[in-house]
Amino acid sequence: MTDLSGLAAELRGAVRGEVGFDTTSRALVTMDASNYRRVPAGVVAPRDAADVAAVLEVCRARGVPVVARGGGTSIAGQATGTGVVLDFTRHMNGLLELDPGTRTAVVQPGLVLDRLQEAAAPHGLRFGPDPSTHSRCTLGGMIGNNSCGSHSVAWGTTADSVRELSVVTARGRRLRLGRDWAGAPEGLRDLVAGDLARLRTGFPELPRRISGYALDALLPEKGADVARSFCGSEGTLGILTEAVVRLVETPRARALAVLGYGDESAAAEAAAGLLPFGPLTVEGMAADLVPEPAGLPGGHAWLFVETGGGTAAEARARAEEIARAADVVDSLVVTAPAAQRALWRVREDASGTATRTPDGREAWPGWEDCAVPPERLGAYLRDFRALLSSHGLRGTPYGHFGDGCIHVRIDFDLLTEPGVARFRRFSGDLADLVVAHGGSLSGEHGDGQARAELLPRMYGEETVRLFERAKGIWDPDDLLNPGMLVRPDPLDANLRFAVLPRRPVDVAFGYPADDGDFRAAVRRCVGVAKCRTATAAGPDVMCPSFRATGEEEHSTRGRARLLHEMLAGELVTDGWRSTEVRDALDLCLSCKGCRSDCPVGVDMATYKAEFLHHHYRHRRRPAAHYSMGGLPVWLRWAARAGAARPLNRLASLRLPARIGKRLAGIAPERDIPRLAPLTFSRWWRRRERRSTGEPVVLWPDTFTEHLSPSVGRAAVRVLEAAGLRVVLPPSRPAGGGVCCGLTYVSTGRLDRARTVLRRTLDLMEPVLRRGLPVVVLEPSCAAALRADLPELLPDDPRAARLSSAVLTFAETLRRHAPGWAPPAVGRPVAGQTHCHQHAVLGDGADRALRESAGLTGELSGGCCGLAGNFGFEKGHFEVSRACAEDQLLPSVRAAPEGTLILADGFSCRTQLEQLAGVRGRHLAEVLAEALDGAEAPDGLGGSEALNGLGGSEALNGLDGSDGLVGPGGSDGLDGPGGGTGAAK
Repeated sequence: MTDLSGLAAELRGAVRGEVGFDTTSRALVTMDASNYRRVPAGVVAPRDAADVAAVLEVCRARGVPVVARGGGTSIAGQATGTGVVLDFTRHMNGLLELDPGTRTAVVQPGLVLDRLQEAAAPHGLRFGPDPSTHSRCTLGGMIGNNSCGSHSVAWGTTADSVRELSVVTARGRRLRLGRDWAGAPEGLRDLVAGDLARLRTGFPELPRRISGYALDALLPEKGADVARSFCGSEGTLGILTEAVVRLVETPRARALAVLGYGDESAAAEAAAGLLPFGPLTVEGMAADLVPEPAGLPGGHAWLFVETGGGTAAEARARAEEIARAADVVDSLVVTAPAAQRALWRVREDASGTATRTPDGREAWPGWEDCAVPPERLGAYLRDFRALLSSHGLRGTPYGHFGDGCIHVRIDFDLLTEPGVARFRRFSGDLADLVVAHGGSLSGEHGDGQARAELLPRMYGEETVRLFERAKGIWDPDDLLNPGMLVRPDPLDANLRFAVLPRRPVDVAFGYPADDGDFRAAVRRCVGVAKCRTATAAGPDVMCPSFRATGEEEHSTRGRARLLHEMLAGELVTDGWRSTEVRDALDLCLSCKGCRSDCPVGVDMATYKAEFLHHHYRHRRRPAAHYSMGGLPVWLRWAARAGAARPLNRLASLRLPARIGKRLAGIAPERDIPRLAPLTFSRWWRRRERRSTGEPVVLWPDTFTEHLSPSVGRAAVRVLEAAGLRVVLPPSRPAGGGVCCGLTYVSTGRLDRARTVLRRTLDLMEPVLRRGLPVVVLEPSCAAALRADLPELLPDDPRAARLSSAVLTFAETLRRHAPGWAPPAVGRPVAGQTHCHQHAVLGDGADRALRESAGLTGELSGGCCGLAGNFGFEKGHFEVSRACAEDQLLPSVRAAPEGTLILADGFSCRTQLEQLAGVRGRHLAEVLAEALDGAEAPDGLGGSEALNGLGGSEALNGLDGSDGLVGPGGSDGLDGPGGGTGAAK
């Protein structure tokens, strides 16, 4: 057995880059985006080619395998290994040169594709291949897998875009690979010369042949191109350290023709006939992968056919020509760039969407990207569907129809022995089917472990032995990525799920989308790594902590990997008590961005709360869990004692503030927010009633109640101006009102959260019986009620009823005052949509309300970085500020004079004030100010109470113990200011 401590020490002495043999470093790379898992000895992040050579020398002497890894999005298992993993994303990730004249670029293997595209774009250039993972895949990984992407019908595969490659061989030789045998290791030319006939006849001619080694590229009539032959070798021949790649001219304008067909076979049969029109893409997908509404033309399957031109009119004319020529059910030609991006996102997210069948069952890769000649695609798909059915399996094909390459995830049962056996039988049958249609087992993602065992069915035994001889010439010690391509591991070995517990884990949340199974929730992360996008894509929020630190352990995927290893118990051995998992989750902001932006719906905020619940069970917690986690209680006590002004005074004094922050676990860089001397509910009790319209229940959350009552007052004014009658929820006469439990959830105090939520449901029963809408002004509280409440109390039907009753401020106006026109503000806006609103609630109603009020401009995506208690906790300030600097603060600084800064969340407004000195406002405040002091409609006198205490209207005849009140009611359900409790 390898001495890991000795190996780590020797590597640290040999390289300048980081060497990680700790549990976290290893756990983060046990898996890629495939079905496979291998535990590595350690991870090295080399700084240059010399480091690479040094690692190879040390590992060769010790007999330790080496695996090169980029973005870790490989789908066949080739980015995992049991030896040393080389992580090229940390240092060797640069664009070294870009020459517009020769249309070439010199890149390092860890460069993310989008960074190259951004640098090339000002010159009207781009790299041709563009996989759907373009925002996080690396050039080295693309070369290793010979990646393609949606534009391959126009610009080919990665091999078509490679000019020269610099590699280090397993024995330390540095080679420069190119045409005419440039850089060929000794013996390779003789191997080719000795088997010319086989190389000329044994390789299928089709645009997406990725399987096996591309030895036919070494034929003299093909230029003896050693660099091209190296592409697709999956890190088994040498370690790439630099590449010279070709760029292509980007069309000045593009149009997208979306063609609708009756079914996927019809779309597939039509695809090849569109190629003579010279499209840039011919992508296909069926209806069961498309979310509703998707804005697509009629049909049950679609082709996405992109065209280019020197002008918008020229691109559109080409798209319209294709639409006219195609025999379609319906068609749509889109020219607006934003609309095209929205449609392309539907296609790109299919790699994640496809991981669940329409009925919610898990679906897996393994046969993700077979390819056949395009003209045979329709027939192949029919046979493929029949084969699936014969094995009792389901999957939804999509992908590069113009190239005959089909992606599909299939609902294999990889958790039981019979299921794995069926997976193996199906794999063999499908390999035979692909070969019968003249195809390639892999058309984009490589063979890896998933298909290499079956290469003899495609190439025959003699050609596979030729592959083994080629491997021996490049890597005689079998040091590089062993078990891939030649002498492969069995396709049903090393499955990632084999190590998970056989029985469900006891958990606090209900996990309704995963049948209550935390193991299934963790399995959701399949590794497509959209969370590793370094810059925000459109409105996406995920993953702010990764964008702040750039560290894998702070990505959604990295945290999911650690949770997987925690459940496995092999590498992370202390279960819920794991410090490695705790530390990785520590910088999760619980923004819930992954809940909406992750293609497979990972909800790391919930997983974090679950973990903290178990990790600190019956143990002392961090001070912040008690101080900020118990915020509703502390603020209610302060209000009862009339202590707002004294506490504000103490917070303004340096020494008391410093001591208080230290005791409470608050970051010393933070200012403590000021408490409102007059709480919202106390103001409510004193005001006169003004409206007699439809009642709506305004939720007095903790922030509105104690910290920003101006938001509550503004909301009342606007809602009443819209003709609605505002009432507050019930509360207990002795104190203690409704609460969403958010602070307890975010700190993992889930037992306390459930207690608080059950009490809230008891209080809200009159509201639920009457079916009244519940208006929640604070987005994080609304999200907690809509999402966390039913998941924490899945067996209480009242939880689902309250969840469905919750409305945002804008939703309330849209649904319950549809005829009301807001005042004309006529101002530009900047700021952000609250991340919980983005992820859970949606902002369609807010957009419509802003538009009708004449508020122009877009709110940035992203997270403010404060995120409730997160940004206040000691040790989080720098990350919190970095998150704000990602999108929010730049958008505010760039806003022209006179722009309104909108931020509906208290955290967002606090972050803006503390980091930028800017006052953000809730949309309700902006509309209330625009009413110019106009009086709301007259209402009834102060004697009316909705709880029947002296008032004429009771809730279903109930007495005052469980009713609602309007303002002025002497026993009103109005929050802590009136001796009752406020919500969080």
